[in-house]
Amino acid sequence: MKILLVGSGGREHALAWKIRQSPLCDQLYIAPGNPGMRPLGHLLDIAPTDLIGIVHAAKDLGVGLVVVGPEDPLALGLVDALKDAGIPAFGPTKAGAALEADKAFSKKMMRDAAIPTAEGRAFTTLRSAIGFIETRTEPLVVKAAGLARGKGVIVCRDPVEALDVVRDIMEKKIFGDAGKTVVIEERLEGAEISLLAFVDGANAYLMEAAQDHKRIGEGDTGPNTGGMGAFSPAPLLTDTLIEKVQREIIVPLMDSLRRNEIDYRGVLYTGLMLTAGGPKVLEFNARFGDPECQPLMMRLQSDLVEVMLATVEGRLDEITLRWDPRPALCVVLASEGYGWKPDAQVTRGVEITGLDDAATIDGVQIFHAGTALADGKLVTSGGRVLGVTAIGDTLDDARQRAQDAIAKIHFAGMQWRKDIGMKSGRAGKAEPPQRGNTIS
Repeated sequence: MKILLVGSGGREHALAWKIRQSPLCDQLYIAPGNPGMRPLGHLLDIAPTDLIGIVHAAKDLGVGLVVVGPEDPLALGLVDALKDAGIPAFGPTKAGAALEADKAFSKKMMRDAAIPTAEGRAFTTLRSAIGFIETRTEPLVVKAAGLARGKGVIVCRDPVEALDVVRDIMEKKIFGDAGKTVVIEERLEGAEISLLAFVDGANAYLMEAAQDHKRIGEGDTGPNTGGMGAFSPAPLLTDTLIEKVQREIIVPLMDSLRRNEIDYRGVLYTGLMLTAGGPKVLEFNARFGDPECQPLMMRLQSDLVEVMLATVEGRLDEITLRWDPRPALCVVLASEGYGWKPDAQVTRGVEITGLDDAATIDGVQIFHAGTALADGKLVTSGGRVLGVTAIGDTLDDARQRAQDAIAKIHFAGMQWRKDIGMKSGRAGKAEPPQRGNTIS
């Protein structure tokens, strides 16, 4: 089978790496891809948001499956366009992707389904948002309702800071059109966990949990980013808590999607806060998380293409996911200024060296995110540059392997967090996962 993968980031590199391991994949095309993905498939000079170009390419190449990685083409309706052309696609339609693309819609879905989440309201005018904040005394979270590349959520210490934030989003338009509507919520306290599932319209199959690190600085300090690292499994999410999430979150959401006649097929990402009152939903995303995807792909032992086809065809109840019991960890290497400066001001075009040496370390895979070729040299081309991902007998072992690889890599201004995985909630050897049933 010929497969077309859409996207160019670290998530897509990890997916390409796993797809190429499948005996079902005869040829892989990637649109547009990045330099690190060249050994895995044929790169096509087509932007992920060029829906017409992608549909035409899939037709011309005789592609049997299109895998949509990033959120933007999903929100624009790429899967709808592919379905209209008779081309199977892995990913939700535009209606399903609204769970991520429209936080106000997502919040309403959660309220209607009685899904535990932070108390909050959506506002379409600056005046109404300010009026609401002025009535509050507790810490708040302000979210741009649209897609803001993982940066549209700002945790505020107090209502005074929240007032400044809504002015930045709605008046200064720091997130562009994504901030036309804002959602203002109570600030939840607890550990943040990512739980992903394959969804085939009728069934959801939970993957192993992961734990992301959103803030730029060690000790979870500084601004939120798209993610500075992740590890899997996440021991804080016990089997008892997973059963609670299934019962109180996943099943009600699946029922709500069906009531709204949304045939959701692809990946459902549930961002959870483990509060003193139980798990609560921070957000839903309509695709694999980045960087959670990288350690998950390192641990997945099942044929990813087989799982994706079963998802598209509504056959998840025939699939059993198999996982390497060892923990895996991803550390993001970012450009100078990432997290602190607007994307346009982040340093780019800096030469990257040492990747060949780093790749010799056992158990390490290096996934490219923001890289490009310039005059035959590999250079930085974005905020998040590389995802150094390692698997080991223990989380400490995986972290050490990743750090050993990082020590061999260099580009001017390189920044990363050295504490990824240090607050896992459990030390020692990993135990084989005990779960694996679909939820209907």
